[in-house]
Amino acid sequence: MQELEERAVQCPYCGETIDILLDTSVPQQNYIEDCQVCCRPITVDVTVGYDGEVSVFLLNENE
Repeated sequence: MQELEERAVQCPYCGETIDILLDTSVPQQNYIEDCQVCCRPITVDVTVGYDGEVSVFLLNENE
């Protein structure tokens, strides 16, 4: 399985589509990454299932 995966996601603040790079070698991650368009902090929650399926949830700082 490829360890790094690029994913297009939508910023919860400005609604623009941005690309983030995910490290799929870690089964559970939670970190903050700034939007490339509006520069606001996005909480990124990544889960890699046993079958290799990657789930990404984005939250703004008020959620």
